Amino acid sequence: MTSRYPAIAADIASLFAARNTHAVEVAVLQPADPFLDMAGEDLRRRIFLTESETGKTLCLRPEFTIPVCLDHIASQAGTPRRYSYLGEVFRQRREGGNEFFQAGIEDLGDRDTPQADARSLADAHALLSLALPGKTLNVTLGDQTIFEAVLAALGLPRGWRMRLARAFGSAAMLEAALADLANPPRNGQLSGPVAALVLGGDLDGLSAHIAGGMEETGLSASTGRSPSDIARRLIEKAELRSVRLSNEAFSALRTFLAIDVPLDSAPQALESFAAGAGLSLGAALDNFAARAKAIEAHGLPAATIHYDAAFGRPLDYYTGLVFEVAVENGERPLAGGGRYDRLLTLLGAKTPIPGVGFSVWLDRIEAQRGTAK
Repeated sequence: MTSRYPAIAADIASLFAARNTHAVEVAVLQPADPFLDMAGEDLRRRIFLTESETGKTLCLRPEFTIPVCLDHIASQAGTPRRYSYLGEVFRQRREGGNEFFQAGIEDLGDRDTPQADARSLADAHALLSLALPGKTLNVTLGDQTIFEAVLAALGLPRGWRMRLARAFGSAAMLEAALADLANPPRNGQLSGPVAALVLGGDLDGLSAHIAGGMEETGLSASTGRSPSDIARRLIEKAELRSVRLSNEAFSALRTFLAIDVPLDSAPQALESFAAGAGLSLGAALDNFAARAKAIEAHGLPAATIHYDAAFGRPLDYYTGLVFEVAVENGERPLAGGGRYDRLLTLLGAKTPIPGVGFSVWLDRIEAQRGTAK
């Protein structure tokens, strides 16, 4: 581990203190399961794993959000509470070193979602403005809640909504899912009895049939998925294949994903889209509009903030706002964040705790500072 903190570290710590955050340090060695369960496939392939003497799977911390949330739960601290951090993380990257510094704020427990979202974006923008004075910062903003509201309003069954929601943030995965939705693949691989049970939705009968087949071949259910899990997945796949979106609904979904407008005109663009498609987006649209007003109240330059309906971040725990900040004409984001209202419950919190946060890549910021000299 390098001990050299970035030159801007002291200024960032002062900014965090001025913004009423509680500075925390979390252990470098973390339990791996929370990351493997919740942090998404991209991160899953890149973390550094090891094992304790007792056989517990551990990893070098690949990011700070999950460790900060775990520490909050363990401390039983009250909310709302704002945590800040600055330290090294460890994961393989396509570009740059495998050990690098990140800083950020995790804002836990504030139930005024639009205001907390706006504050998180403003905090990230303030940090980058401090580190890169004179640089134009462009913000790309997306919203998982709006996307899921569109899917529900189009009448897609739960299975399809879940698949598309999981693909949000990955252009390749989303395009593949949309292609399957437009032309569901045929399944010619199931045998006669299995096909009949699947098409009939007979979970118990299919589970028994699979269990019998496993017993005949000497396979143990304890070595993999149970017969009921396999049966449930086969039925879910068949249900997905049975759905084909109408041309009108598919066109509406494509139209929605093509929305890319300045934030100050985004609420109107979404209202116009919903009216034209005959859809009701309800509370999701109300919250979006309230957040846009809250962001405007922070005085951020409106012309540099865009809403992209197809934009997401490929981490499984985001639930609402997602955003990235980059310098004008920059190839890589300098900051990224979003809302994760389900995360703390999944990590073991006894009651739901809303959360929103961001992190910045300090090595990328230093590279930008170097080009400015």
